[in-house]
Order: sequence, then structure tokens, then C-alpha cells
Amino acid sequence: MLETSARLLRLLSLLQTRRDWSGTELAERLGVTARTVRRDVDRLRELGYPVHATAGVSGYRLGAGTDLPPLLLDDDEAVAVAVGLRTAAGGSVSGIEETSVRALAKLEQVLPSRLRHRVHALQSMTVPMTDALPGIDPALLTAIAAACRDHEGLRFDYRAHDGAESVRAAEPYRLVHSGRRWYLVGWDIDRADWRTYRVDRMRLRTPNGPRFVPRDPPDTDMAAFTSRAISSAPYRYQGVFTLHAPAATVARHIPPTMGTVEPIDEHTCTLRCGAHTLNELAVWVALVDVPFEVHQPPELVDRIGAIAARLTEAARSAHPPH
Repeated sequence: MLETSARLLRLLSLLQTRRDWSGTELAERLGVTARTVRRDVDRLRELGYPVHATAGVSGYRLGAGTDLPPLLLDDDEAVAVAVGLRTAAGGSVSGIEETSVRALAKLEQVLPSRLRHRVHALQSMTVPMTDALPGIDPALLTAIAAACRDHEGLRFDYRAHDGAESVRAAEPYRLVHSGRRWYLVGWDIDRADWRTYRVDRMRLRTPNGPRFVPRDPPDTDMAAFTSRAISSAPYRYQGVFTLHAPAATVARHIPPTMGTVEPIDEHTCTLRCGAHTLNELAVWVALVDVPFEVHQPPELVDRIGAIAARLTEAARSAHPPH
């Protein structure tokens, strides 16, 4: 006869494999009496598993509850879930990339080695037919996610935008997906400040750094913080504009990697973005194709005037008056 804990796991596994079981069938499978089955069902209910009694013949059914209890997966099911999460983490299903990475980190923490090898083999032999950016290795994402969860420092080689290589040490806080790329927000130990790192430019060193006490985050909205960090901060010029259009309308044309849109009221919004030259900043905001006002940088106003004059002259020369 199985020990109580092992029997409970076996009972749970049986309930997950079929919709309805009679008490007699469960007792025969477990090698116990119907009374023991009833007691074990009560124990599962105490643990949060919604085991319902079925009408008619005395039996049981595992139903949906208010919370999600732990699930038991066989080998093939575990591989399928891991591969699905890895695919979703790569951005194939919009909106669930970050959630998929967190779930994948939990699953791979307990995944047996034999199954981990199967997942990696299947993933490596699968070629997506897409024109998207090169994907990030899910193993890298789950390693970073685990460090964020466990408050473990990270040491990594980092390649900057200009190609310069450096060794960084950081206290990781959150992974953020922009829709195109993955970013890590963390406290840079050497620079004593919050930084945003592109994950595809990171190469982790092992082992991880020491455990740390989490700091207060730099912003309550990490997506907005990351958007500002990658769309304005790296550039020589940071532009601030008022656009005379609803924020939702403008945001559909400006991805978070290119600018941050903040509503002012129902009809206007603030756009923050950056560029390496004033010409680039002027042309880019003009292409949004809505009326706008310039607040920063002040020298952009004169540059827009000069560009407007050249464009007006070009238009006149193309259509001379009769």
C-alpha cells in the first residue's frame, strides 16, 4: 500500500487524467478502501484542490477553483508546456512574453535533466518562418528572471551601442519586453544608478553574484521607465512636445522604443523622444502628422523654421507661378 503522501499524489494524477471517476474505481487503482478514498479526497480539498462529488453513482471530479493549485504533468505534457512557454517568450504571442518568462523560470527550476534535454533539442530543431528580429535564447531569459526572483546579483559582459565591451555587475530588478526586444532594468553597482540593458547584448558570467536586499524601484511603471530610458536618454537631444491628438491615437504610431506618450487631456498628449541631431528630431516629429508644439530643446524651434523655409522654397521651385 502507498504511503499517504504518495497516495495523494497518485490520486491527484488520476483525477487529472479523466473527467469522472467512481469511488470504487479509485479505490481499486490505489489499492485502498472507498473510505480511505473519501478521506484522501478531503485532504486534497484542504490543500485547495476543488474535488467535486458527482451526482448519481458515488464519484469524484476535479473542477476549477478560485486559485490555481499545483498541477501534475507527465513527461510529454511537461515538454509541451516548456516548448510553448519558450515560443511565447520569444514574442510569438503578443502581450504575454514577460509572463511566459516567469512561468518558464518556475518550470525549468524543477524540470528533470532528461526532459530539459528534450526541450532544448526540440527548440533547436524548430525554425520559425518569420522576418522578426533574431530571438533571444530562452535559457538566458530564464536565468535573468530567476536572478530577479531570487535577488541574486548578475555579472555579465556587455556590448554598448557603439560596440564598446565592458564587464558589468548589477542587481537585476525586472525584465521588460518592448514588442521587439528584451531589456533588463537593474541597479548598476559600479555606476551606483539604475540602468537599462539590452538582453541581446548581454553575456552572463557564472556564478551569479551575491544575494542583495531589493531597492525601491526607480518608477512604479517599469514599462514607461524603460521606454524613456531607450527612446530619449541615450541620445544627444531629448525632445518634449505637445501633440494635438489623443494619446491613444498617437501611441498607435509610436512604439515604446521610439518615444513615450503621456496623455494631457482627451485631445492632447505629451511626446518625449530623442535623436542624435536636431534635423532628425524635427523631421521625425513632423512625420507623426499631427499639429504639435515644441518645449525642448529650445534650439529645435529655429531648426524647424530653417527646415520649413527650405521645404517651402523647394515647393515653390517645383511649381513656379504663371
